[in-house]
Formats: sequence, structure tokens, C-alpha cells
Amino acid sequence: MRFVLAGGSGFLGHALATRLLAEGHTLTLLSRHAGASSDNQKLRAVSWTPDGSTGDWSAEVDGADAVINLAGATIGQRWTHARKHAILESRVLSTRSLVAAVRVARTKPRVFVQMSGAGFYGSYDDGPVFDEGSSPGSDFLAGVSVAWEAEALPVAMLGSRLVILRSGIVLSAAGGALKQMLPPFRFFVGGPIASGRQRMAWIHLDDWVGLVLWAIANPNVSGPINAVAPESPTNAQFAKAVGRAMHRPALVPVPGFMLRLLFSDFATEGLIRGQQVQPRRATELGYQFRYPTIDQALPAALK
Repeated sequence: MRFVLAGGSGFLGHALATRLLAEGHTLTLLSRHAGASSDNQKLRAVSWTPDGSTGDWSAEVDGADAVINLAGATIGQRWTHARKHAILESRVLSTRSLVAAVRVARTKPRVFVQMSGAGFYGSYDDGPVFDEGSSPGSDFLAGVSVAWEAEALPVAMLGSRLVILRSGIVLSAAGGALKQMLPPFRFFVGGPIASGRQRMAWIHLDDWVGLVLWAIANPNVSGPINAVAPESPTNAQFAKAVGRAMHRPALVPVPGFMLRLLFSDFATEGLIRGQQVQPRRATELGYQFRYPTIDQALPAALK
């Protein structure tokens, strides 16, 4: 199959690209800064400018079997006004550009996979259980997710099957949030964040990649899919599971006020609060999780 991947230089994109190439697929990476050519005949990097319009790069979308959009500015930083603008604009404009490319393609991609986040449902200290039929939240990340998904909706009317992945925290020691959580535990000062009551929507990296490929291969999969494991532990439970996996205590809490000083609004929505999210549609449609529980996932993620 021929894949087009936007946002392939990040943690998730690298893992997905590695898997696609290992399976023998042909892959085009859309990058703002395309590097040197690869020795791999099945991999090429193409420069693009995701400004909401098309360009020469859009020829890559024509005839592709699948387009996967992971493009967007990093969320896990201090949220200044400028950073919030970049988070939203990078997602909206990159998606708008890809949809415009699908619109002008003579042969439409069979499937379009759009990244989104479990933050779609809002953030809570200890809120209700959400599935794909739940309404969006009202905070910043929820608004970003709603706008991000809305930009992708036209591809369904253009003839491509649209899959929207509302992803939780992806667990791997190689990158993402877990990599940043580990140093305190290594030095025996790890523990829960703030109250520890907030629920964590998470998924092991292998299951995240597996869900993407499963959604592309399964013609019955369309619309929003919660890319989260079936188990939603509290942050305190998660911290204890990290401690067990690393043979370390998990007794030193991280004060909420300190996180707010360091990360401003991101601390509240991204760390101090969370979501309890269930993968109802993935389960109903037959996806089999390799790591359904946190005690299965963390030892594998830390290898």
C-alpha cells in the first residue's frame, strides 16, 4: 500500500513510519523541512507548507491508499497566548491543507486517518465515563479537538473513509509523556500529581500503532475511535504502577501549585485534571488490545 504521513517526524510518527516500512509499504513523509534522501526505496520525504492551501506536494495525496494526519505543535509546554495560538493553528491549517489536497486529487485516498485527542471530552478532577457518543468538553483542549476534527469532516463527503483517533497518553519510554515522568522515579522521588484522583486515558505505543493499522485495514471502521486502553486508572494508581514496574516507591506527590507555576494552564488541563475514557467502538468492532491494563503495559513500555 502507499501511505502519506503528515507529522511523521514526531514520537508517534516515527513509530508508525517504522512499522509501515517494516511491513513493506511505500511511505511519503510530508515535512516542513524534508531532509536528505533515504536509501530505502520505499521512503521519501517531501517538503510541504501546511498553511491551509495546497502546493506541489499535494500530488502525493493523489492515488494514495491512506493519508494519516498527525501534524500539530507540541502541547506539553507552558501555555502562553502565542503557544495556544500555535497549538490550534498548526492543527487546523495542516488539516485544511490535506483536505484541500484530497479535494483536487483525481483518485481520492481510500481512507483518511485524522489525529485528535481524548481531551475532546474536557478535563476533570474525577469526572464521568466518556465514550465516542459523549459530547465535547468546554476547555481549551476540547475546543482545539473540536476544531481539529471539524476541519477533517469534508473528506468523508469527498469519497474517502474518515477515521478520527481520539488518542490518550501514549506510553513508551522512547518518548512522549512517560519519558518525562520517569526521572523522578529513578531517583526515588516519584509519586502522584496533585490530588492523584484524576483519571488517565492512556494507550501503549504498540496498541496505538496497531489501532491505526487496524482502522485502515478494516472498512467497517469510520468516524471517531477512542485510542485508549480499556482501563482508566487514577493518577495515584498510575504512579504506583510505574513504581512497581521500576521497583521504586511512589510516595512523593507533585504539588499542583508548582505545576501551575511551571506550565500555566497546561498544568490544569494536561496534568492536574484528566478523563475517564472507554474504547467502546474499537472493542465493539473487534480490536484486540495487546496491553489492556496498566500493569501489563508499563513493564513492556519500559523495556
